[in-house]
Amino acid sequence: MRAITYSKFGSADVLELTDQPDPHIGPDTLLVRVKAASVNPVDWKIRQGYLEGLIDTVFPAVPGWDVAGVVEQVGLDTPEFQVGDEVYGYVRKDTVQGGTFAELVAAPVRTLARKPASLSFEEAAAVPLAGLTAYEAIKRAGVVEGQTVLVHAAAGGVGTFAVQILKALGAHVIGTASEANHEFLRKLGAEPVTYGDGLADRVRAVAPDGVDVVLDFVGGGAVAASAELLADGGTIASIADPTARTEHGGHYVWVRPSAADLDALTALFDAGKLTVEIAQVFDLADAADAHRASETGHTRGKVVVRV
Repeated sequence: MRAITYSKFGSADVLELTDQPDPHIGPDTLLVRVKAASVNPVDWKIRQGYLEGLIDTVFPAVPGWDVAGVVEQVGLDTPEFQVGDEVYGYVRKDTVQGGTFAELVAAPVRTLARKPASLSFEEAAAVPLAGLTAYEAIKRAGVVEGQTVLVHAAAGGVGTFAVQILKALGAHVIGTASEANHEFLRKLGAEPVTYGDGLADRVRAVAPDGVDVVLDFVGGGAVAASAELLADGGTIASIADPTARTEHGGHYVWVRPSAADLDALTALFDAGKLTVEIAQVFDLADAADAHRASETGHTRGKVVVRV
């Protein structure tokens, strides 16, 4: 099979298109014919070696955790799926090695769900990691209808999903973003505020009684700046700052593969309550350019690779 691989840590220049053996599957694993994959910041951080010590990389490594494709072969004990099923998933394994930037990927059944019928393969590939991160942070924070939620980096990849999921739950959403993204957030149903100095005063102007939940998808001091905005009994969940848990009694969320949570996202997409935005689509051979586009941090929406 064709696959993007790298044999050492480094810039996007280490990525190359190579021929690799087709992956084998175990009893609880599916072989998926990849139609599309997407780039997440964690992909290029791993490629650069920033997560060495947290997760092992086995060279030559195939990058990528997000996937959308078609089941090509089923394992001995995977009754949930049949050959030909269209699926999508967050195929994170214990090591970085057999990723999704390839024609085929061996995917544990726990990482997959049926692809939303309303989405193309490219759109579906843009969802799993970012969508699950938003969904699981909201679930961990215990958000319920009627609560006021402050979302940091609300116009980012994770924040965009969080705003829409929160609106579907019936929450009042305040989202931090640059002024250039304020109209975008209004269309999603959030009340935008500009981040930076004076943030607390701007949030109090729209939520004088405080906020029930803070969702931090950016780090960089957002947790500390938000703690004073919490109403009595409020909580903070962060994907970037462990002090949300250690100092503020909230939650530090590391997204997990979950077929059940993907099914919940599928239901929201097919009910018309969630949309996904794609910034750029690249061919597999141009995966290095896809990584470079993601690394700029200037894209709104996901960078997708078509296989």
